[in-house]
Amino acid sequence: MLQCTAVTHVPYFEALLALATMEGGPEHPPDAVDQDEFLLCELGEHDESTEHAAHLWAADLPDEDRDLWLLWTGAGAHRVYRLDVFALCPAILRNLVTRTVTLCGYFDHHPGPHSFSVTDPLGELIAERGRTHTHTHTHTDAHTDTDTDIDIDEP
Repeated sequence: MLQCTAVTHVPYFEALLALATMEGGPEHPPDAVDQDEFLLCELGEHDESTEHAAHLWAADLPDEDRDLWLLWTGAGAHRVYRLDVFALCPAILRNLVTRTVTLCGYFDHHPGPHSFSVTDPLGELIAERGRTHTHTHTHTDAHTDTDTDIDIDEP
């Protein structure tokens, strides 16, 4: 399943308050979130009746795995935010052939499929383009005797 493409501006002051008051939050909340930060919904594609969700902070607790998430619905002036701390989803994907284990990166009781079943096509496209189409070459300019970096995009 493809990842949802909804993006939202982080409600800065509400996020600072949530980070400052959560157990296991950062020592200095302004270092954890930028005033002009935007977050992408991390869930798989879903309809409008499902809240969008983006991970904001992993709590630093010795015996618990609890994270702060930003959830939102609506758009524009009708956008409604909430910040909540959730336990991590306990789902595990085991690959018996490669003997690997992948944990779900979402919160417990999240809607839709687990994170290991959701793909980010834009991220994959950007990574693939970076690997195959952009080459950086160093060029010495004979007239100035200085090195110049040239980016060459090949078709």
